[in-house]
Amino acid sequence: MTILTYQGVVYPAQCDAMGHMNVQFYIAAFDQSLWHLMAAAGYSAAWISERRQGWADRRYEIDFRQELPVGSLFEISSSIVKVGRTSLSTHHRLTNKAGGALCAELLAVSVYFDLAARQSLSLPREIIDGATKLAE
Repeated sequence: MTILTYQGVVYPAQCDAMGHMNVQFYIAAFDQSLWHLMAAAGYSAAWISERRQGWADRRYEIDFRQELPVGSLFEISSSIVKVGRTSLSTHHRLTNKAGGALCAELLAVSVYFDLAARQSLSLPREIIDGATKLAE
């Protein structure tokens, strides 16, 4: 199942010398979309302080397909590709709202993480259940 996880606009300060959105802002948008997807899968941001548990991005594979110039409205739709023992593999599609062109695509692996011990944890049952419902 694919869900809408982010909407944005390209501001002039986000553009590079070539006049289109710089890579760092694609990454920022994908990162924000990931948090929304994790919440839809059952993760609560309150767990950062309550449980000292969060996420560590382990792998990003990005394909840049079409430039986004200043003023472009865009959105990211996301899905879960795989539910592992300690990680989720996710797929994110960033499209230009003017016409729907695919501008960038991300495959990511995010590890559930003990923030104090700095090591991976098994996914909690509520995340496994929620992520399985969202899996493609």
